Amino acid sequence: MTALLVPPSSSSSAPEAPRQGSPGGDALVLGPVTAGAYRAFLASRGGSALGASFLQCPSWADVKDGWRSLLLGWGPGPEAGRLTGVALVLLRQLPGTRKYFAYLPEGPVVDWADPDVDRWLDPLLEHLRTAGAFAVRIGPSPAYRRWDAALLKSAAGPGRRLGDVLASEVDPLGAAVGERLRARGWQRCGDDSRGGDGDAQPRHVFRVPLAGRSTEDLWAGLNQEWRRNVRRARKEGVEVVVGSAAELPEFHRLLRVTEERDGFRLGRPASYYERQFAALNAEEPGRMKLYLARHRGEILAAHTLITAGRRTWYQTGASADHRREVRPSNALQWHLLLDAHATGADVYDMRGVPSTLDPGERSYGLLRWKLGTGGQVVEALGEWEKALGGTTNRTLHRAFQAYLNRR
Repeated sequence: MTALLVPPSSSSSAPEAPRQGSPGGDALVLGPVTAGAYRAFLASRGGSALGASFLQCPSWADVKDGWRSLLLGWGPGPEAGRLTGVALVLLRQLPGTRKYFAYLPEGPVVDWADPDVDRWLDPLLEHLRTAGAFAVRIGPSPAYRRWDAALLKSAAGPGRRLGDVLASEVDPLGAAVGERLRARGWQRCGDDSRGGDGDAQPRHVFRVPLAGRSTEDLWAGLNQEWRRNVRRARKEGVEVVVGSAAELPEFHRLLRVTEERDGFRLGRPASYYERQFAALNAEEPGRMKLYLARHRGEILAAHTLITAGRRTWYQTGASADHRREVRPSNALQWHLLLDAHATGADVYDMRGVPSTLDPGERSYGLLRWKLGTGGQVVEALGEWEKALGGTTNRTLHRAFQAYLNRR
């Protein structure tokens, strides 16, 4: 596919200072890039500053069975590895057609602070239209709102939801990006008016800031219940170790126990986690780790941890139904938090939380547990979709949305 050239915008009468990740007014070229060039950009100073999710690493394409993938890059010379932004695009073919749904999980990795989003997104849309996509879904990285743990703990009550509580902070960049996307015909997935979302990735996540904090600060950030439980696990002799691929079947067994107990269903077979573990660690050794909590020789809990750049994610946790009084999951989380801090991560992301603040709802227990670490609930800007023009593509997009709503 040919590269696309996008000239700088001339709508502003005064020149702007160069921005991080942007060539500061130079034309942007979009084109295919190699996995090596893509990874080199993410590891560079400019690429690292854009804070790419692990879902935008090339290895994630190897995890997603049934999807094709494209690695694209923007910059003055993508073919030579001179990049200022990148994107992993996953393509899913619509049965019975030669058309594809294009999905950029938590991407693209670009300078969202650039007010001229057209010079990033227009060539992307044209490239994907040429590749046969009928619609595109993106996940811009800026946050939208944040709520401190102490605020949400005091705001809990029957029928209450996150949207009922005035946020501790509204991110002006996130708000601006949302308005720019709406003005260009992008639709936010889900029903904002009812507080729902149709995102594939969690819109509300829980993050513990690590930058500039000592281990003593992290301990002080835990609430009394958490500190008591971590001490209890230590007193009971719970041992936390890093496992290997050999323990993934036991992790998956515990995950099924957890799903049954807590009333959710991820629906992923053991092979999914085996493929993920192999792919991420082949790209960078230690990118994905499996932590185990043992007590009297038995694995009682297992959690996965993923690291990319200066960010660390607790992805999935599982635990047994018995001997919960020795608090293996608290011991694991404290160990993961310390390890993330030791590697120099800026943030420990505990991934998704529900939007309910109603203690009577079953899912509130997950939020309450994470609130105990003293971090923040962060509402991401969410995922946005756009049909790629033409009657056929718009019809296919409506049919695809109806299919998703029926699932």
